[in-house]
Amino acid sequence: MKATSRLFSLKTGLGMLAVAAAFTGSSAMAAEPAEKPSVVIVHGAFADGSDWAKVIPLLQAKGIKVTAVQNPLTSLADDVAAAKRAIDNQPGKVVLVGHSWGGTVITEAGNNDKVASLVYVAAFAPDAGQATGDLGKDLPVPPGIAKLSVDKAGFASLPPSALAADFAQDVPAKQAAVMAATQGPIALKAFGDKVETAAWKTRPSWYIVSKNDRMIQPDLERAFAKQINAKTTELPTSHVPQQSRPADVAKVILDAVAATK
Repeated sequence: MKATSRLFSLKTGLGMLAVAAAFTGSSAMAAEPAEKPSVVIVHGAFADGSDWAKVIPLLQAKGIKVTAVQNPLTSLADDVAAAKRAIDNQPGKVVLVGHSWGGTVITEAGNNDKVASLVYVAAFAPDAGQATGDLGKDLPVPPGIAKLSVDKAGFASLPPSALAADFAQDVPAKQAAVMAATQGPIALKAFGDKVETAAWKTRPSWYIVSKNDRMIQPDLERAFAKQINAKTTELPTSHVPQQSRPADVAKVILDAVAATK
């Protein structure tokens, strides 16, 4: 009788331990926070990935994995392919950020199951069937665009004086000089490449309007933001708010990250 009692007590104790372990394990799993989405950044023309050097550490400080794509700037298809490689290499969901020409790139590259949302920073946001060069033709030519220099191979760049006056007029002169030296020239023919599918039609979007932009007309940026039904922020900046107001730009990206489920 005593042996049976001891056996019953042992079984009961083991059973309670198993239940407790299962409960503890499930509680730990429930308490584990969901993985944050990664951020993939697509730079624009006349720039490279270093254009985002001030924003990236602000995002990393929040525990976010960040990848800055290095666009070849040879065609829309080539830049989209580079962005898609970066997206495919992320562990989970992605907040896809595009600046300037990079907005056209993310509009196409954002058609990926991993992409949860889009952030446009002083960027083009074409619709399907539109090319970047088709946009804003009813508005005056921006001062910076009027100063482009095109080489024999058909690649456009900004002279250092134009970059300082029209691309990044609100950053220190020494910084603008470095930006001029590291800029990526873009094949002019890329501006004629048309978007096939506009990702902003199926994903939530954020948009930063640069109120003092001299590369894209601010009114055109506002029209883009309205067209894509974006959560819009206006900043009193040049074409590169990521350089002159990095904390404000990071805040918008973090809002998009926080909204990703």
